[in-house]
Amino acid sequence: MHKLTALAIVLPLLLPIPVGAQDLLGPLEDLVDQITRPAPAPQRPQAAAPKPAEVAPIPRPRPPDLPDSPDVVQPAAPAVTPEAEAEVEAAPAVEPETAAEPERMYQAACPAVLQGLVEAEMAPPLSEGICGEQSPLTVTAVLSRGRMVPLSSPVTTNCQMASALPGWVADVDGYAEAMLGSRLAQVDTGTSYMCRNRNNASDGFTSEHGFANAVDVTGFTLEDGRSIGVEGQWLPGPAPEGRLLRLAHDAACGGFTTVLGPEANAEHKDHLHLDLGCHGQTCTARICE
Repeated sequence: MHKLTALAIVLPLLLPIPVGAQDLLGPLEDLVDQITRPAPAPQRPQAAAPKPAEVAPIPRPRPPDLPDSPDVVQPAAPAVTPEAEAEVEAAPAVEPETAAEPERMYQAACPAVLQGLVEAEMAPPLSEGICGEQSPLTVTAVLSRGRMVPLSSPVTTNCQMASALPGWVADVDGYAEAMLGSRLAQVDTGTSYMCRNRNNASDGFTSEHGFANAVDVTGFTLEDGRSIGVEGQWLPGPAPEGRLLRLAHDAACGGFTTVLGPEANAEHKDHLHLDLGCHGQTCTARICE
């Protein structure tokens, strides 16, 4: 019924339309169907799904302005005048100063000191022209037959000489007790380290004294108070004191490479010179005079 009612309303409007317009009836019927179709029931709106929380993007670090960036304005270089250029060219080149490194000093412990064969202390390194010793010792006493025999004055020498002294002193100590009835109370010492030539000459080879490799002994003092000196008692040889000094000279030839006494030359008339100098191509030759 509703469809006929709507058609009755629309049909009079089509009467004045020419016959060719009757082709429009089909679309009009569709229009009528849309008008007369009941309206659909309203639908309840559904709740919208919650949107995920948006995370603010982390800003990317801005790259540093490069020198060649067009946005960076470089300061203008100061103008160089011809006078300034001439001064720069005339100025001498300045070399950078370098601090001089101090020379390293090496010292080593001496076995004779560690074993108690000598009483000694390490001394500062010696350096005097061609002379010197890296690890000198200041020796004050040597071990002889279970006791320390002091030196009349400390001697500055190297470890090799310090190590050779105790055995020799022990030999002399035994001779003194056997021949003179009294042990050694002291070894009377003379020159040790001294930078000079051999025999105090103005030229020639450097003495072993200059390398802390030699010791001079002027005599011995016994426990009974007697003093036996090389200068005054080397002669007469057969006397007990002269024999002790000659035995001391000969015993030294077994432990040192150079032994010089009053019969060597006038320079040694008042002492025995002992050293460990090198003689011969293999440093095994000995001088005993």
